[in-house]
Amino acid sequence: MVLLCTLINAASQIFMKLGTAHLGKNPSMAQTAIGILTIPMLFFGLALLGVSTVLYVLALRKGDLSLLYPVFTLTYVWVAVLSVQILHESMNNLKIGGLALIIAGVAVLGRASRQ
Repeated sequence: MVLLCTLINAASQIFMKLGTAHLGKNPSMAQTAIGILTIPMLFFGLALLGVSTVLYVLALRKGDLSLLYPVFTLTYVWVAVLSVQILHESMNNLKIGGLALIIAGVAVLGRASRQ
């Protein structure tokens, strides 16, 4: 369930990023709040964030926080991949190395939790 949560959370970040293009150059806090309600991409991104949070809370009921929270960091990996694919952001060796460290860290924690 947490893996699904990370994917939904990553999608929410992409939708919110895409929605910010419709806010204008320097929106005020009030304009941003109104934009969340009136710009479909922002609204959908925030709604997905809510769904992700509900799933995470449900996962917390049955799992150890010390394992679930690190798994949740896989969201960073999905966001980076989606940002390259959808937003055409750049990826360099240092970013790839950082993502590899996150994945390795989650794998080590997962293995340690089984012992």
